[in-house]
Amino acid sequence: MTTTTPLVDPRVIALAHYAGRALLQHVLDRHGMTFEQSVTLRLAAIADGPVGREQLVNGVTEALKTDAGQVHGVLDELIAARLLAPAGEAEVRITDAGRELYATTSGETAPVTARIYDGIPAEDLAVTGRVLTLITGRAGTELAALTR
Repeated sequence: MTTTTPLVDPRVIALAHYAGRALLQHVLDRHGMTFEQSVTLRLAAIADGPVGREQLVNGVTEALKTDAGQVHGVLDELIAARLLAPAGEAEVRITDAGRELYATTSGETAPVTARIYDGIPAEDLAVTGRVLTLITGRAGTELAALTR
């Protein structure tokens, strides 16, 4: 019996997403973090200095397709945990504790990610990246049309 490779479809994409997210969540759980907090902290960590609160909210909202009010709540949680700190009227900055936590969780997930991607030819990764980027863009356009 031969097994055929499935064509990419919503189920295949979802299975890959949830498999990866489960691995990440396993790491985050050890540090008392939620997925949403991790995404938010990452955007603050990769910024060059303080970032506008609304810019951060917009980045997380766009990435997770979630409500801005929820993201403001996540920001408040990260500030209360002293992983982010207010920086002026409308900006936040990552704290040393936040940067350390981000580095720790990134460091713990990096070897797992490397093992997952090991041996996949670069050209396959490039095609997959192009296709998923196209699908993401089209889905974003459809979502925008539905929410107008």
